[in-house]
Amino acid sequence: MGKGIFRFYEELNDLLTRSRRKRDFEVELKGKRSIKDIIEALGVPHTEVDLILVNRKSVGFNYIPLDGDRVSIYPAFESLNIENVTHLRKTPLRITKFIADINLKDIVRYMRAMGLDVYFDPTLSTRQIIEISNQGNRIILTKGRKLLKFKEVTHGILIRPGSVEQQIRRVIGLLDIRDKIRPFSRCLRCNSLLESVPMEQILDRIPQKTKAFCHEYMHCKTCDKIYWKGTHFARINNVICRILAPPGPRDMI
Repeated sequence: MGKGIFRFYEELNDLLTRSRRKRDFEVELKGKRSIKDIIEALGVPHTEVDLILVNRKSVGFNYIPLDGDRVSIYPAFESLNIENVTHLRKTPLRITKFIADINLKDIVRYMRAMGLDVYFDPTLSTRQIIEISNQGNRIILTKGRKLLKFKEVTHGILIRPGSVEQQIRRVIGLLDIRDKIRPFSRCLRCNSLLESVPMEQILDRIPQKTKAFCHEYMHCKTCDKIYWKGTHFARINNVICRILAPPGPRDMI
């Protein structure tokens, strides 16, 4: 039985026990376990990892650590070019789409309000979420590490503790998708894209008081819901503005 020296970097430390954070530590190498299995046994889902260096050389998840190996594990890089190293994802996702698990209803609502494509069905099983993710090239959003440890999962983000605004801000920053945001372009109920509809076509569906101050309406053809800029619009818009605002001191911690 050999031993390896492991070290995790940046936010991956949040997923480790306190005694292992931001320092080198020994790991016993029992049997022929892949580096993916070892990393996940330490508490870090493989979807949170973007680069693994063993003795300063990049390796894939199937690598079997050897006695004396020095292993460095890094999270997703936002600005560093790592083209010449071993990629841990077979294919990048050219179109950013998501699927969220049952515990993220509030996040789903605001991400859809920002125009982001988020599939959500609280009746889905774990296996169904994984299948939809793979078939539709959707990134899994979840608060549960267990879901992201399935080997079939290729793209996922673990939602860390914090407010909804902080959680969404982290997803946007991690994937660098600010340019994909199109507020109020997607249905909050069913996730379909909205279309502008003339007021005259929906007069019988608009409250009398609303007709006096609002003349622009959006319609979802999928679920037939009508949207206009009422008090709900102002509340959601305020949340979106806070999410997109420069991070404050608390967000930098």
